[in-house]
Amino acid sequence: MSPNRFRIIFTVMVVLGLVGLPLVASNYVVNVVSLIFLHAALASMWNLLAGYSGMVSLGQQMFVGAGGYTMAVLTLYYGFPISLAVLSGGVLSVILALVISVPVFRMKGAYFAIGTWVIAEALAICFSNWGYVRYGMGLFVRSAYQVSMSWVYYAAMLMCMGSVWLVYVLLRSKFGLALMTIREDDVAAEALGVNLFGCKLTCFLISAFVTGTTAGILYLNAIFIQPFEAFGIGWTVKLLFIVIIGGIGTVEGPVVGAILFVLLQQFLAEHVGYNLIILGTVTLGVILIAPRGIVGALQKRFGIERLPVSRL
Repeated sequence: MSPNRFRIIFTVMVVLGLVGLPLVASNYVVNVVSLIFLHAALASMWNLLAGYSGMVSLGQQMFVGAGGYTMAVLTLYYGFPISLAVLSGGVLSVILALVISVPVFRMKGAYFAIGTWVIAEALAICFSNWGYVRYGMGLFVRSAYQVSMSWVYYAAMLMCMGSVWLVYVLLRSKFGLALMTIREDDVAAEALGVNLFGCKLTCFLISAFVTGTTAGILYLNAIFIQPFEAFGIGWTVKLLFIVIIGGIGTVEGPVVGAILFVLLQQFLAEHVGYNLIILGTVTLGVILIAPRGIVGALQKRFGIERLPVSRL
């Protein structure tokens, strides 16, 4: 059997297994796998920004909060259908990205990272002082009780597979080549005729939409949303951990990192006082042993790329 044929058969078997999982697994297993899907989708978008276009954002949580609150408000106050409310979260995140794009794209490097973080913190303060969303007490997402765990699982799986496929397709296009050129040297890229603002904006908007939509599903699963958690820097810390562990600048890295992160999170749930220490130790260990992450190290060691789009 040829390697390509084996790869196709293996992929189909994995997909069929994931599709049938809710029919045979316990609710706990379904919930854990759903969390892996959701974190992989979020991490893929952060990886698209930082790993492939060089836009290291510390404020990706602004889209997490925007998407989550949009879904919660539309379903709680206006009775929107859940699917429409989740997609609306992605649309509102795109609008937010458009509004802030002009000022933040004037910044580079550390200034861009800090600028996005400041915006996210400002949104957290605004929402915590906004009576419409019950201040800092947060909102219970009552609509979450209208959907089954299987619905959340399949929606999360769709977002995960869709985000990985989207990153793969984008990076195999001229647009992806332009992004990686900007990452390496934006001055040289502009000299070659690359539209810096247009490429960065497109990448930023795609990331915002997928992140906002995924956040809506995530808070359907969580049932509760609160400003300083939804807009908190903790989301960036999680995404950094996932992408660095899995392999920044690789398509598969966020998926591998998400699996390890969620499993570690479940294991460390009973060790609240030590979880950050252990996660930090794991991160430092991987950085020292495999600076390119697990997927990057495997690619270097065996020279095999399942999805052949790697960081230059």
